[in-house]
Amino acid sequence: MGESMDHFLPAFDVRERHGTLVRATSNLAFETAEGFKLQSIALVRTIFWLRSKLMGAQYEPLRRGLVEEMLALGWVKLAYTPGRELVMGSATQPWIADVKFRSIPADEFADFSEPGFVKIVWTIEAEPLGPALTRLATETRVRATDEGARAKFRPYWRKFRLGIVLIRRLALAAIRKEAEHGHLE
Repeated sequence: MGESMDHFLPAFDVRERHGTLVRATSNLAFETAEGFKLQSIALVRTIFWLRSKLMGAQYEPLRRGLVEEMLALGWVKLAYTPGRELVMGSATQPWIADVKFRSIPADEFADFSEPGFVKIVWTIEAEPLGPALTRLATETRVRATDEGARAKFRPYWRKFRLGIVLIRRLALAAIRKEAEHGHLE
């Protein structure tokens, strides 16, 4: 896995990859991840709220499933294989308080180079390891479009990396639990 990400963002300044084993079919694990409500986790709500307070931003809770919410915020589906892989992408300036996500069409994403942005891609990947065992993973890559954006992104990443990584790990654990519960019914 990761070939699709390599097409859209082969070189990166930051790469985070996290995974878990899920005792459920890959389709169930993947569908659970797509529709998962991040803010169903109290600590995730707190992390988002804390970022808004530290940045002086407006706090608006996420209310929909993960993919639906990200699309509404301006993320784009760059690649999609149902039940196996989803790659989402956007250009943004996360160091700005009220961050906006700029939709870049899939056929333009790899070449997008407007100064002052970082391009971000992230995945949901479900790899079947057996009839009811799946390796569920997420990868996030970030690449600045120029040195000015890189200089602004580095301190942002140092400040917020721990919370971002924690959100990924908490989400994977909760998705695993939800998918496994659904598999048992």
